[in-house]
Amino acid sequence: MTEEKSSAFRARLIGVADNSVTMEVLDGEARNSDELVFCGSAQTRKVLSLRDHNSHIMAELESPIEAQAGEIIARSVERPEYVDQFEAEIFWMSEQEMLPGRSYSLICAGQSVEATISKLKYKVEEKSGKHIAANSIALDETFIANLSLDHNIAFDPGSSGLETSRFELRSGDSKVLARGEIRHSLRRASNVHWQALAVDKIARSKLKNQTPKIIWLTGLSASGKSTIANIIEKKLLAMGKHAYLLDGDNVRHGLNKDLGFTAADRVENIRRIAETSKLMLDAGLIVIASFISPFRAERRMARSLFEEDEFIEVHVDASLAICEERDPKGLYKKVRRGAIRNFTGFDSPYDRPENPEIRIDTETVSAEEAAIRIIDYL
Repeated sequence: MTEEKSSAFRARLIGVADNSVTMEVLDGEARNSDELVFCGSAQTRKVLSLRDHNSHIMAELESPIEAQAGEIIARSVERPEYVDQFEAEIFWMSEQEMLPGRSYSLICAGQSVEATISKLKYKVEEKSGKHIAANSIALDETFIANLSLDHNIAFDPGSSGLETSRFELRSGDSKVLARGEIRHSLRRASNVHWQALAVDKIARSKLKNQTPKIIWLTGLSASGKSTIANIIEKKLLAMGKHAYLLDGDNVRHGLNKDLGFTAADRVENIRRIAETSKLMLDAGLIVIASFISPFRAERRMARSLFEEDEFIEVHVDASLAICEERDPKGLYKKVRRGAIRNFTGFDSPYDRPENPEIRIDTETVSAEEAAIRIIDYL
């Protein structure tokens, strides 16, 4: 993967004090009179002097600087790239299947961001190097993919051999799932910029006289999600609130009609719904999302899109036996006949929420009571 190492200087910022910064050197050496660039802010400062400091390097700068710990520092004449999308070669090290669209933690030279494998291009056969089409990746497989990050990082291509060209992907519990090497940035990453708008979420919310929220109902099929969601929307509208219900089945007739029920498709289904919910919340709406959303990782990803108090996870809880007994759509009967595959609770798992804001036991609580309880929480 890696070619001859570059002599470029790369360091990670440890701390700032007046005109001085403390750095952890990753590659190369800094020199007196170097002009350094702090990649997070693109600010540059000339080095007046350097000295060792507790296994790190302290640099006195020509003037004070405001910078954040963890930023990558380089010589201004040899800057790393600073974007949020790139192509990489990745070696998968976990028995947990890699699914495009799932969110992972990416660590690159001490920089930590949330990353999504936005496109699995192909996997690479170990012995021949042959490119093989794939929808998912298993243990000890190498693949090429595009990654999308939740914000920019400083990085270099793998051909440089620098520390900033390598990364790890980790799970929510910090387990290392994969190691990779960056190949190159994606052109669209540097050409697409966030457009500042004059009207924001606060203004839209004030117009509607409400605080926008996302009520995310998760649970097995026939647990009671849709019934509760319908009642919530009716009650909110009767209260003069602006609400909108996104239902799993209805969304699959339009936005997600191209998706099936494989694990990879379920991940993409929830990713699209989460992004749609975010747009609706930005419009000042109270969004009621009713989806099985079986995987904990995707519910965590959905939550990460919102501010801390905006996302309300509701576990609509009922045992598999009770859900099968209800079976309002006849789906469980089809599963038993073998007519439906990848069905949650049978041959596809359901990760029970660990710490939902609300848990509703629909075996003992009516849909009306559940809706009232959720609205009272709001």
